[in-house]
Amino acid sequence: MGADGRAAGSGALRPAPRADGKAPGAGAAVPGRPVLGPGPSTAVRCGPGLSSPDGIEAQTCVVTRGAETWARTYYRNATGEALDAVLSLMGPGDRSVRMTCAVRAEDEPGTCETPREPTRGNPAAYTAVVEFAERGGRGPLLLRSGSNSPE
Repeated sequence: MGADGRAAGSGALRPAPRADGKAPGAGAAVPGRPVLGPGPSTAVRCGPGLSSPDGIEAQTCVVTRGAETWARTYYRNATGEALDAVLSLMGPGDRSVRMTCAVRAEDEPGTCETPREPTRGNPAAYTAVVEFAERGGRGPLLLRSGSNSPE
């Protein structure tokens, strides 16, 4: 199991349940953000877990908690090269948030999140997409993963 509580190995990159029965990440301290106690429920809509022949695995989600919405991608980088992940959250009214995350050259699970934004309109109207490529955009796109789920 990785340091972030997700199971190691291939397959779906969803967070593993905690031993205390709480949702993954519940009560976890994040620098600059208070520890969250009981409160609004969290809705997570994820697309399929994808992998590339180059060694990238990812699953991308839209997360809504209370009046906030953000994008999160779970990934594993087995390419042996440091990469960039560009994560975008797109919402109603042509609003979008974009975040670039450095992806280390190690085969350990990781996450990338956009900043949390006030939810505007229906949370189901939000989508998220992440693109993985070599650092600085020097090479081709290695993997694109989205929050859309096949019906």
